[in-house]
Amino acid sequence: MQVSVETLAGLERKLVIDIPASDIEQEIAKRLDQVSRTARIDGFRQGKIPKRVIKQRYGKGVRQEVLGEQMQQGFIQAVTQEKLNPAGMPSVTPIVDEDGKDFQFSATFEIYPEVKVSGLDTVEVEKLTADIQDSDLDTMVDVLRKQQATFEESDSASKDGDKVKIDFDGYVDGEAFEGGKAEGYSLALGSKSMIPGFEDQIIGMKAGDESSIKVTFPADYQAENLQGKEAEFKIKVHAVESATLPELSEEFFKQFGVEATDEASFRSEVRKNMERELKQSIARNTKNQVLDGLLSANEIDVPSALIDQEIQRLKQQAFQQFGGGQEFNPDMLPNEMFTDQADRRVKLGLLINAAVEQFELKADDARVEALIEDMASTYQDPDQVREFYKSNQEQRSQLEALALEEQVVDTILEQAKVTEKDSSYEEVIKAANSAQ
Repeated sequence: MQVSVETLAGLERKLVIDIPASDIEQEIAKRLDQVSRTARIDGFRQGKIPKRVIKQRYGKGVRQEVLGEQMQQGFIQAVTQEKLNPAGMPSVTPIVDEDGKDFQFSATFEIYPEVKVSGLDTVEVEKLTADIQDSDLDTMVDVLRKQQATFEESDSASKDGDKVKIDFDGYVDGEAFEGGKAEGYSLALGSKSMIPGFEDQIIGMKAGDESSIKVTFPADYQAENLQGKEAEFKIKVHAVESATLPELSEEFFKQFGVEATDEASFRSEVRKNMERELKQSIARNTKNQVLDGLLSANEIDVPSALIDQEIQRLKQQAFQQFGGGQEFNPDMLPNEMFTDQADRRVKLGLLINAAVEQFELKADDARVEALIEDMASTYQDPDQVREFYKSNQEQRSQLEALALEEQVVDTILEQAKVTEKDSSYEEVIKAANSAQ
């Protein structure tokens, strides 16, 4: 077998592979001999059919079958011989396909890039630090109470925590804009689900009130044509539903899976959860900055085949989030929705794998056990979670991969420029969530 390699654009390679005619003909003859023993053709006894008849009837199909197998085997042998690492399946095209001549075909494909991590001393990380204050705990308990609030229509002026049913009609520079109008819209005041300042100006309005309010769209608003623009909304309030917050009782505590008999015990459990969330958020925010820095310091080419595969995975995830109904097909989603995210994921995957190999890292058992303990602590039966990961190697392997990723982050942090910034609990949580 003869092989030639051509470097095309970027990571694309083209192999031209020649397979001797004798190898092809020998395999075809072998297959036809096997067929002749079992074939049934009217007018001939089984096993006594002349070779020319067998070849005439089955020769073309057998040849295509043999050539298909030879191309597959030839490609594998060629990339092994040339020490190439294909990313994705090749595009195969026959070049010479004639009886008596060497069979020649081309295989075009992308290879994995050779990646070496560098520039880690240029990575800059601002590590947030924070402690949970009593005021943070008070706010969290209030949030939990609001989640379980009951509502009744009221003639009173609306206040934070109430619900209102409104019509609104928005204008920018005197012109209506898409998405700026709604009727009978239910809005929870204090939810911060609207443009900053929108909910604040509705507080104090009663059922039947009408008003005009002005707000400014954030500079990073999702609709680019509205970013930073001042808007005026005409508001009509149809109904106000006043919130009644539940008492801090055993029944209320149980709704959050907390077996507590008094408020102090409940608040203690809430604080523990907040401390765990704070720790995870600090780590997530730090990790995101490290990975951003790793990407910035290491520009690499990535095979389009890997990005296409990642796009399909992201589409499938979106499909599952939508509930996987028959009316929704992942292919309905445009690739462009996921291209940037897929590109980032593929690049990070290649860089992290390169770092693991370059720095000779292995999953630390103690770190894996710590991950299991963190996960187990959120369940009512921690031992069941521990046993699950002990007996399920596939699931444990996923945690080992996560541990390795964290070890890569730690390795980069050792060389990065790290500064610390005092922050509040709310700032840390917001920073971690916005970076997801």
